[in-house]
Amino acid sequence: MTEPRYGEDPEPSDPFPAGPLYVPVRPGPSGCAARLFRTPLGDRTAVGFTSERRLAATLGAGQAWIRLAEPALRALTTPLGVTHLTVDPQFTAPAPTPVTHEIPVLRVARIA
Repeated sequence: MTEPRYGEDPEPSDPFPAGPLYVPVRPGPSGCAARLFRTPLGDRTAVGFTSERRLAATLGAGQAWIRLAEPALRALTTPLGVTHLTVDPQFTAPAPTPVTHEIPVLRVARIA
């Protein structure tokens, strides 16, 4: 059995290129723009999915998407200061509900 040559092994922290990804997009003034998300620690991240099924399971069937290679997605988001890429996230928090500005009225019963 031969020993692995460490000069050829990638470091675990080195980014490994993902294949073509399904990238969620939103409409913008000049076409569509990649949606950016936040990690649990609050850092901004680009998101890509390895299948349309995984994207729909996480973000819903109505989510618009485009196919991009991982280097292309990084090239789009790095100038925005987004250096993280999350592939196939399985949890998303629901969108916040709109805040109503109605003030609840408390009724106090009078005791005679």
